[in-house]
Amino acid sequence: MSGTGNEQARKAAEGLAYSAGFGNEHSSEAVPGALPEGRNSPQRAPLGLYAEQLSGTAFTEPRHSNRRSWLYRIRPSAAHPPFTRTGNGRLASAPFADAVPDPNRLRWDPLPEPAERTDFLAGLWTLGGNGDVTQRTGMAVHLYAANASMTDRVFSDSDGELLIVPERGGLLLRTEFGLLRAEPGHVALIPRGVRFRVELLDATARGYVCENYGQPFVLPDLGPIGANGLANARDFLAPVAAYEDPDATAGPVEVVNKFCGNLWTATYDHSPLDVVAWHGNLVPYVYDLRRFNVIGSISYDHPDPSIFTVLTSPSDTPGLAGVDFVVFAPRWLVGEDTFRPPYFHRNVMSEYMGLIEGAYDAKSAGKGGFVPGGGSLHNMMSAHGPDRDTFDKASAAELKPQKVDDGLAFMFETRWPVTATEQARTAGHLQTRYDDVWQGLERHFRQPRP
Repeated sequence: MSGTGNEQARKAAEGLAYSAGFGNEHSSEAVPGALPEGRNSPQRAPLGLYAEQLSGTAFTEPRHSNRRSWLYRIRPSAAHPPFTRTGNGRLASAPFADAVPDPNRLRWDPLPEPAERTDFLAGLWTLGGNGDVTQRTGMAVHLYAANASMTDRVFSDSDGELLIVPERGGLLLRTEFGLLRAEPGHVALIPRGVRFRVELLDATARGYVCENYGQPFVLPDLGPIGANGLANARDFLAPVAAYEDPDATAGPVEVVNKFCGNLWTATYDHSPLDVVAWHGNLVPYVYDLRRFNVIGSISYDHPDPSIFTVLTSPSDTPGLAGVDFVVFAPRWLVGEDTFRPPYFHRNVMSEYMGLIEGAYDAKSAGKGGFVPGGGSLHNMMSAHGPDRDTFDKASAAELKPQKVDDGLAFMFETRWPVTATEQARTAGHLQTRYDDVWQGLERHFRQPRP
């Protein structure tokens, strides 16, 4: 994208207004009087608009979990030509039948910079996943590296909702519901089927994407924590209505749809981002991870990482998530007689961890280590924990109050093993000697004297 294009995106991203609250019944109109009063689908919608419902859940799901929004648009979504298959690029979907799940611990450096002009969609690179898109179960881990904005094209994902985690470079997300600005340290959540375009606020952008095939993300229950804590609903920001007038949009627009694992494309003679007003609870969000209210131990022991859960996709088993999104945000460590970094463990869940900035308190940073833009995969029951250097330092550290604020890490945790794609298993940025970080953990056992 040219410098002028970046400037245009930055100007559009300045001073955006939002509507606050996760799961709220939001409403917004870009033109006064565009929302009908007292009904959703009047005989003639206001201002000559078309009324259309977008359902993210089945009509008959319980009210507390039902997701839908009503859109009032210039042209109905049904007015489009046929879609045809197009290449998937480096994007893949479950089931990953051409690969064998690997019990080994794996870690990657950041994605290489794209050599050619690459936008967000073209820059998506699938690391792996589980489940089956046709059964709406499981998830996939993608990364992206881009150096250009999406111009004259729009993307939607029929297979799942997208949790976008920028690591470098800000993004302007133009959605059917309006505009969102997502900088490193933020996450953006795009519901299944919502059309959007990604414009870069900087020369390059890089980050992570969790594609959730299963139940939509919700805030986790708090249990004994009580009524407050973790991610606060009011800190999730939804866009306000902003539309592109189809008659004022120059040239055709390519609309790319991901459906049952493949990409399909159609050329529209108008922009589909033409929603003038909307209301409902199926909306995109942006959330600042630094607003996460960390709950931790103020006595002893390192709590289980579940206390860092921002969003969860429930499964049919209570407490067992299709995928959890977890953040390791700035926090104080004060535990007495406690090994303060995350402990050694084996887990029935599978964990993909990424790093947004700085360093993670259980791994060494720098070349060949766990670095921003990189990631690690620890599948179910694979033994992992602090590396040797971290263990040695933490075992000898003076246990005074310690502020952990030099890094921002996250985790996609899922109930099923993550099968890595062929491109991930053979990537040049795969760290082939990751196991070495645990070498040199010496025997300290001493038999007590009788």
